[in-house]
Amino acid sequence: MSVIKIHRSQTADSRSCDTGKVTKQQLIDSPKSHISDVKQGMNFIAEVIQNQAKLHDYDKITEIDRFYFDFKNNFKTNDWYKDHVSINRHHLSKEEGVPDDVNLIDVLEYITDCVMAGLARTGKVYDITLDSETLQRAFLNTIKLIIDNTEVVD
Repeated sequence: MSVIKIHRSQTADSRSCDTGKVTKQQLIDSPKSHISDVKQGMNFIAEVIQNQAKLHDYDKITEIDRFYFDFKNNFKTNDWYKDHVSINRHHLSKEEGVPDDVNLIDVLEYITDCVMAGLARTGKVYDITLDSETLQRAFLNTIKLIIDNTEVVD
């Protein structure tokens, strides 16, 4: 994944600059820079989503023998399933499926997975829930993900 490189722009926010020293041209240039920065951030998130989508449930294929064994036993044996929940980041309805660094991309994958599986398998989507603590943690971890992947340049 690429690092987001944004440009320092200290003249578009009256809370953080001396408005008397900002020219009209700076007030034009700063929002343009900010818009570009937000586009980069959103493109980064889109890239993370695309990468995560490529890996969705990959172990159902790579570990087919173990998956098939648990499946044929109606998951009374669950060696594969335990690994599946820990490897894949989107099993957010189970405490053991929530990674420490859960983020909003995981939440989107969880929602999408549940909707697609429900509609394809039964034509219905069962109730999808997520506790507020996990959602808040995902929110904060997404902020951290963006910060950790952003570099401010002059």
